[in-house]
Amino acid sequence: MVVGSVIGSAIFMLPAIVAPYGGLGLVSLGAAAIGAMLVAMTFADLARRVTHVGGPYAYARAGFGDFAGFLMAWGYWIALWTACAAITIAFTAYLGALIPRIGASPTLSAGAGLLLVWGLVAINIRGVREVAIVGLTTTVMKLLPLVFIGTVGLFFVDSANLPPLNPTSDGSLFVFASTFALTFWTFTGMEGVTVPTEDVINPQRTIPRALILGTLTVGVIYLLVTFAVMGLVPASQLAASPSPLTDAGLRIAGSWAGVFVSVGALISTLGALNYAMLVAGQTAMAAARDGVFPDRFQRMTRYHTPGFSFIAAGVLTSALLIMNYTKGMVGAYRFVLLIATVTIVVPYAFAAMAALVLELSDRAAGRTRRLREGVVAVLSFLVCMWVIASSGTETVYWGFLLLMAGVPVYVLVTRDRKEKTTKAS
Repeated sequence: MVVGSVIGSAIFMLPAIVAPYGGLGLVSLGAAAIGAMLVAMTFADLARRVTHVGGPYAYARAGFGDFAGFLMAWGYWIALWTACAAITIAFTAYLGALIPRIGASPTLSAGAGLLLVWGLVAINIRGVREVAIVGLTTTVMKLLPLVFIGTVGLFFVDSANLPPLNPTSDGSLFVFASTFALTFWTFTGMEGVTVPTEDVINPQRTIPRALILGTLTVGVIYLLVTFAVMGLVPASQLAASPSPLTDAGLRIAGSWAGVFVSVGALISTLGALNYAMLVAGQTAMAAARDGVFPDRFQRMTRYHTPGFSFIAAGVLTSALLIMNYTKGMVGAYRFVLLIATVTIVVPYAFAAMAALVLELSDRAAGRTRRLREGVVAVLSFLVCMWVIASSGTETVYWGFLLLMAGVPVYVLVTRDRKEKTTKAS
């Protein structure tokens, strides 16, 4: 689930996003991999202490109480359906590479995206077992084209295609900071495995191991694939490509490789969207169970799934998908990607500080362990702050507005909860 959630649309679009930043884009990706490992270690420590369903939301609530828990559930939930929109945009981009008529028509692209979203909403409503079948199948299949590009592609790298370290007129530190937020996005989703803890065997042992091994695997694959693509496709062509890995496949082995990579990208994005939809529904359901989200989000279908929660995520994903097709394929993906990154990293930051609170109060743990976990939590928090700071003022502006829009919802929820308590008494 870690590999399937993290490897989605990002790696299939990222080479085009970072191409204008040259070699610093690849450096940022390496730095983001290190930052992601720190965050994964923090979530692993939290998973050993907090086994309540909900992941980042449950951790923030355990450390800071109901209101902080609500804000993080709200922000994380926004991040999830925003991520669903970003993943869907990438899916339609690669579908357009296979079927040019769809790629040339924003209407057909949006229609294909909506069909995908609502098909996966239906699968999630059917149950976790169905989601797991789709997820396992797509995870295995998505790795094939990535391994192909990241290994065979290295033998076709042309050093003339590799861009300079900093092809822009801006300072290297500024470019590195700007690119870091984009590259860190490629690792978001790893925390999804901490959400459905009720469906994990021995979660206190299984989840930490999955987080560390899964994140490490993804980091190696990302670095190999991104380097290979940057060495295969000229930077000017790469920056304008809506399907960069397809272009790389074409240069390795012709049209059949291009089709192979495009199909792999479609499978990969489908699998990641499948998991993102699952986590979105489960997070809202967990928050509703705890009384910090509207009660209807925990209403279960006859399949014992939070049907309303999945439908709400589908509606919001669809709305964002339609709105952002006015920016163009790569522009839409970049904008939605940054919004999703900010709104998901804020819960990461709260989870890191919740880990520190829980560690400081855990007198049963040894001094060495508490010191190690405390240092990792602080470093994770600093990584999150760096991502937020490097996301740009427009992105932080919209992310903050979306987060604060949840406060009135919390007021209504707590009012309803108090009324129900009064009537019950």
